[in-house]
Amino acid sequence: MKYNTQREKLILPEYGREIQQMVDTCMAIPEREQRQMCAETIIEIMAIMNPTVRQQPDYKHKLWDQLDILSDYNLDIDWPFERVERSAANARPRPLKYPMQRIRYRHYGHLTEAFIRKLKDMPEGEERDALTQMMANYMKRSLCNWNPDAMDEQKIAEDIFQYTDGQVTLPEDFKFAQVSADRSLQESGRKKRKKS
Repeated sequence: MKYNTQREKLILPEYGREIQQMVDTCMAIPEREQRQMCAETIIEIMAIMNPTVRQQPDYKHKLWDQLDILSDYNLDIDWPFERVERSAANARPRPLKYPMQRIRYRHYGHLTEAFIRKLKDMPEGEERDALTQMMANYMKRSLCNWNPDAMDEQKIAEDIFQYTDGQVTLPEDFKFAQVSADRSLQESGRKKRKKS
């Protein structure tokens, strides 16, 4: 008995050893027309074995690309689609640059700082006041998630003032929304009260 660990490594394991053997047999066929018919039959079998691939827009092209990979780019047939070069198929993508930006207060994050800068450029009025109040409540939630013990509403008002260079302030009578550090603890406490 021969174990899979002793056999040749599969190129695309999702298709199994049978498809790989079919591709190897197809490559060994000497006549081009029969090889073409064999390759088309293998494509049909691959589509049956992998039904999720049919949901993709150009699934036939993908199947032919996978057949090319299974044959190690050595199958000599008339390809219905343009073939991908081996070097292009194995090329690694360039690494993405991570946006390194200095954030004044990390617990608020970059998007909060960008939004507050936009507030500074807005004309005074009801819209800016409403957005400022929404932003203040969001900042309170962010600060509470970061460190519930350091949560201070006065600090949030000062941070908005500093971020906007003193151009945007919260109204004196502004009431912050209630924010809890751990909702699961409150919910479990409510359940216990109901039982007793």
